[in-house]
Amino acid sequence: MDSNHTGSEPPESLPIMSTQNLLLASLFVAIISIAIFVFISRRTSQSKRNILLLAGPPDSGKTAIFSSVHVARIWPCNPTNTSMQANSSLLNVPGKKDPIQVVDIPGHPRLRDQFRESLPSTKAIAFVVDANTVSRNAAIVAEHLHSVLDAIMALPPSQKLPSLLILAHKSDLIKTSSISTDATALAVNRVQTILERELERRRASQSGGMGVEGLGEEGNESPHMGGLDCSGPGGPFKFENWEGGEILFLGTCVQYSESTDEKSVKGSITPLMEWMEENM
Repeated sequence: MDSNHTGSEPPESLPIMSTQNLLLASLFVAIISIAIFVFISRRTSQSKRNILLLAGPPDSGKTAIFSSVHVARIWPCNPTNTSMQANSSLLNVPGKKDPIQVVDIPGHPRLRDQFRESLPSTKAIAFVVDANTVSRNAAIVAEHLHSVLDAIMALPPSQKLPSLLILAHKSDLIKTSSISTDATALAVNRVQTILERELERRRASQSGGMGVEGLGEEGNESPHMGGLDCSGPGGPFKFENWEGGEILFLGTCVQYSESTDEKSVKGSITPLMEWMEENM
């Protein structure tokens, strides 16, 4: 009887344990592979962020700026003839390998949120304000800018926030008290002061539980939006303390000329063009 059991049978638990270990190892490798793929994809996506968005209310001058840089140095890829559609073109910047995509977002209340679609690939947003009419349109402009600030601050923590420029446009129309007064500086100061005041009004209204008028075409109450948090000591809203980072103000204008020379077309938007060449 004992001779029939001289060989020892392998424990039945060994194949089961081996299978479990193999499954666990395969699962671990799959998780690591997915994590590496996601990391590389995010890094690649971040490195390819080359979009400059032109946003702002209707009649602020976005399309005029877009057309000016288009005439100066942009190669069109999706040209349109109406500001009720997004305009998109490629800008070849000297010294840079890849062109910059410039996108002009319509300012109409029902279309302006199109900028959110391009936000993950956006390197910078240029918010265009008509410095000549901002006083009487302050609430509308601030409401639009508030939606942009809210969208930027709502981006995931893993994504680098796009740069934000506010263009005090049509600065050439600002009337100055003397020849020595810089119209561009006056335009920038006017836009900054008025928008800070209006954004503080919106922040105070929402923190107090009050609705803020949408001030769009529909005249409806706007949804609650964030994006107005400031760092540092308490006090009224200030762009310099905005938690989303530095906001740069530039004065621009478009002066049409019969000449087709690049300098005459580009000259009035030189600050924007120079910023793009250095930072995009």
